[in-house]
Amino acid sequence: MQEKIAQLKADLFKALSHPTRIRILDLLSDGEHCVCDIFEQLNVEQANTSQHLSVMKKQGILQSRKEGLRVIYSIKHPEIIELIKLANQILKKQASEVISTFDVNP
Repeated sequence: MQEKIAQLKADLFKALSHPTRIRILDLLSDGEHCVCDIFEQLNVEQANTSQHLSVMKKQGILQSRKEGLRVIYSIKHPEIIELIKLANQILKKQASEVISTFDVNP
């Protein structure tokens, strides 16, 4: 059972482990967007954007709905937004630690 849970967690993080997907999540953390808005704002081809959205939707990270001819995407669980914020905080701390190594007085 523990192995299955570990695999599910790994699959979740694998679905998050692409810079374009992180950029999509950053954009969607401010609210829902249609595919056309996402690929234009990120300057990524529509086919690539759709592929990344599909991966995250299959993993349960995103949800979508149709609005006429447009497909609107949003983050399915608010905890994903918190996860992205935590990653930002960790990166800031790591950057601060690196910078502090250069603050050596001769």
